[in-house]
Amino acid sequence: MTVAEALRAAAERLAVTSDTARLDAEMLMAHALGASRSDLLLRHMRDGVPDGFAGLVERRAAREPVAHILGEQEFYGLTFRVTPATLIPRGDSETIVSAALECASDAQRVLDMGTGSGALLLAFLSECRGAEGIGIDASTDALAVAEVNAGRLGLRAHASFRHASWHDAGWAAGLGRFDLVLCNPPYVELDAALDPDVRLFEPASALFAGPEGLDDYRAIIPQLGGLLSPGGAAVLEIGASQDRAVAGLAESAGFAVTLHRDLAGRPRALVLR
Repeated sequence: MTVAEALRAAAERLAVTSDTARLDAEMLMAHALGASRSDLLLRHMRDGVPDGFAGLVERRAAREPVAHILGEQEFYGLTFRVTPATLIPRGDSETIVSAALECASDAQRVLDMGTGSGALLLAFLSECRGAEGIGIDASTDALAVAEVNAGRLGLRAHASFRHASWHDAGWAAGLGRFDLVLCNPPYVELDAALDPDVRLFEPASALFAGPEGLDDYRAIIPQLGGLLSPGGAAVLEIGASQDRAVAGLAESAGFAVTLHRDLAGRPRALVLR
């Protein structure tokens, strides 16, 4: 069997569980070959099928995310290491970085609350090399992934990471104030219907936030005043139907709020000043 034939068979196999079956098959094949996807399509379609490809397809057929199988995910033009300890960075979240660059491109000190893989913080710092950032997370396993990504991207001199949870009293002691706070908190309702790819493989602690998905916003927003420098801004990711609820919480805490939408036109980021 050639690579081309194996790709057709794999796409048929994955179509039962994936809306991107052909793309998934091509990414897995490229990984098995140790080639880029473009090289696969241009140079390897008549090659023999590499060992291990069938096993990768079966993992994807069992709903394991492609990013976990590959061990990496592209975000904001950068490649990030990902593991089951972190959320997989998604294109929708690039809205957070774009909004931050629009409102605070001159930020010198940046805090990323719930840094996970470090994607938001490191993407921002990659565009603003004069800034320094701190990422906090309640998961030590996630922090280890973020450290790896900082090294891979050449940003260790600009980014540091700290074990902390915004639910714990005194967690921010000694951190000081920041020109910019980034946060993609848990915001999924407990009874939300999620794809098995997400519910079974991504960390529940980074997804769920009470019956309305608002519990973490209620904890975070009142603390922002003590974290932001005068004139500073916070950029929060929100669910597509949460803009009014989260904006109401922020306005009640004394913030002016600006909404940013993602490329699909859905509410995705709130800038708080």
